[in-house]
This record gives sequence, C-alpha cells and structure tokens, in this order.
Amino acid sequence: MAALLASGAKKILPQQAARTLASAVGDKQPLQAVYPVAAGALTARLRLRTGETFTGGSFGADTPAAVVGETVFTTSLVGYPESMTDPSYRGQLLVFTQPLIGNYGVPRRTRDAYGLLRHFESERIQCRGIVVSDYAAKYSHWNAVESLGAWCAREGVPAITGVDTRALVHILRGQGSTLGALGSQASADAAIAWDDPNALNLVAQASTPRVRVFNEAGDVNVALVDCGVKNNIIRSLCELGARVTLVPWDHDLMGGAAQFDGIFVSNGPGAPTMCGATIAQLRRAFAAYRRPIFGICMGNQLMGLAAGLNAYKLRFGNRGHNQPAVDLTTRKCVITSQNHGYALDDSVMPPGWARYYVNANDGSNEGIRHLDKPFRSVQFHPEAKGGPLDTAYLFAEFVDSVRAAKAAGTAAVGADEESASASAASASA
Repeated sequence: MAALLASGAKKILPQQAARTLASAVGDKQPLQAVYPVAAGALTARLRLRTGETFTGGSFGADTPAAVVGETVFTTSLVGYPESMTDPSYRGQLLVFTQPLIGNYGVPRRTRDAYGLLRHFESERIQCRGIVVSDYAAKYSHWNAVESLGAWCAREGVPAITGVDTRALVHILRGQGSTLGALGSQASADAAIAWDDPNALNLVAQASTPRVRVFNEAGDVNVALVDCGVKNNIIRSLCELGARVTLVPWDHDLMGGAAQFDGIFVSNGPGAPTMCGATIAQLRRAFAAYRRPIFGICMGNQLMGLAAGLNAYKLRFGNRGHNQPAVDLTTRKCVITSQNHGYALDDSVMPPGWARYYVNANDGSNEGIRHLDKPFRSVQFHPEAKGGPLDTAYLFAEFVDSVRAAKAAGTAAVGADEESASASAASASA
C-alpha cells in the first residue's frame, strides 16, 4: 500500500491529523481515502459505485442510511447557497472543487418584490448531499444567519469534509460521473441499492404543480415552462417588465397560445429524454407558434429534441462559472455559468435550424437557433447566480423581441399553422 501524508488543520478535525490515501500499487484495488476525525466526532463516508471510498468528517445531517445520487463536481469559486438550491442539481451528490467551503455561512431568507428568495434559487436544498475538502465551521458575513452545516442538518442533507477532492475529481473525469452513496455512518461494505436518479423524471418532481403568475402588471405575457426553474430566471424576466406565467412542465402550451406573447423554457434536472410531454408540446409550437420562443439549459435540449436532434450524456458534464462559449453569429467568446450533464448532438442539424453557440473547451453544443422563425436557445445560464453576467443581454433581447412581435400585431397562431400543429400533435401521439 502507498500512503500520501498531508498536514494541515481542518476546522472540525484534529490539527495534526494526517490524510491517508491508501491505494494498491500494481493491482486493481479501488482507492480507499481516510481522513481521521476527532474522538467522538461523527464520521461520514462517500462510496462510489466503482468501489472507491472516501472517509472524513460529517458536518451535515446524521444519515445512517446512505443517500444515493449521481456524483458530480462544480468548479465554481463562490455561490454554494445558489448552487445547492438550483433544481438542476436534484438527485446529485455535489462535489465542490473550491477547497474552502462554508466560510461565509448561509444568508437569511429574505424575499424580493416578486416574492422570490433573494439569495437562493429555490425553496430548499436540491442536491442530495455535498462533498468538500475543507469545511469552515466558523463563518463570517454580514448577511449570514447560520452555518452551512446547520443548514444541511436542518434540511436533512448529509455533508462530508476532509475529502481529497482533487483525487475524487480526477476519478470522475477519468471514468465519468458515477453513482455515489453518502452517509454519516455508511459502511464501506454495506449493501447499497444503486438507484440511478437519471432513470426518473426529475423534471416532473421539480416542476410547479400549478400555474403561477409573477409581476401581473407586466406589459407582455411570457409563458415560462417550469422544468426546474431557478428563481433568478423568473426575476430576470420580471425586472425587464414581463408578466411571467409559470406553467408546469407538461402544460398544454398551444391550448392557450393566444394569451402568450412569448414562450420561455427553463433549466431542469435529469435526462431530457424523460420529458416526452414537453418535447411534444414544443414540436407543436414549432409548427404553429409565430411569436418568440427561448430556452435555457434543459430548455435548449428539449427544443433540440423537438427540432429533431438527439441528446447524449457527457462524460462528466460542464458545471461551473467559467465555461467559454463562442457565438457562431459574431465569433465572439463569452464566459458562462453552466450546470448540465447532457448535450445535443449537433453534428447534423435539421432543416431550418443552425448551431448558435459552441463550447470552446470541448466543442459541445451551447445553443441552437431557427433560421427563419424567432426560436433560439442556449445551454448556459445568462441569468447566472453568482455570475458571470457576460450574457445577461440575451434576456433583454428576448423580451425586446416579444414586445416587437406584440407591437407588430403578430398573431400567436395563424390559420394555416393550426392544421400543421394538429398534424404535429398526431405525429407525436
């Protein structure tokens, strides 16, 4: 066995404790990483389905039974309250590559003029657990009201510290995002039911069950299809003067198309292929709707599937605040916030459609656009919380196009398009 020793204080662990990475040399035994905890302190264990085990200190909920999720990592340097409450992380164990997490605590639950939480992207923690290298038990921030650990414990979310996240990310980058089991006392050799969250319709779980309206006095009415929408998407549209009608993921869009000046498809968790009802609605909209349609993240994938593209799972996804995307219409590169594990295969575009943005790192799709109709989407998050805001202009462009279509008297659905929509509905069925 080879042992790597590293000194350094952990906030809730012994000052002189040594991190031990015990892995077999020359054989195929999986990595066993151990960081001893203080006497009497609670131990947490992360076990990957492929056998690697990381033992450290527990600072979240005491969960003797392991919580299973897809283990993914984010390279974001800031914004852990926003990331943890992003519905796109539903069903996942979230690994932070930023070494120090928790140092500015958790902010108070204040709401804005639209009734949305200012500092969180939804009403609760969405990820199933978090993994960090160095948890800061002592926090300091003018707006903080509790520690990260207290928040996780209150919401029943396990959390582990003392993990060599560099080694863990190296594994995930090599073999791809992997199912993991995290618990405060989860034995490394305990029987675990490896249920894949991506086999579930996570969008249906994250979506609103009813229609809701924000900023009722807005001058244009935008239908926002909730696939797991972030609060800041709603806020960004409202701040631009739009009335936002939030509808469930499987809402009959064309049944009430005339009341909507534009359609917006949100982000969301899981596999896009699980959202057959949304894809069918968008296919009908493409055939009949004349006003602007815009999609973000999951919305990009669903619009692509409705247009005739296929989606595939990325090896380890793109999650972080520093992903470069190139606008193929201007050749300009923008830095974007991203959180997705799937992408569109844009190697062959359907007739009438073109690639919009491309990832400058891995060449994956970052957006599509229709050549004649006002339909387009992006894979990244223009409304990024917490940043960057390089592409916030896309929200303004969308709302401006919605206003222009309304001012021009563009009908939502033309007579000839209604028959085309009916045909598309029959084909979907």
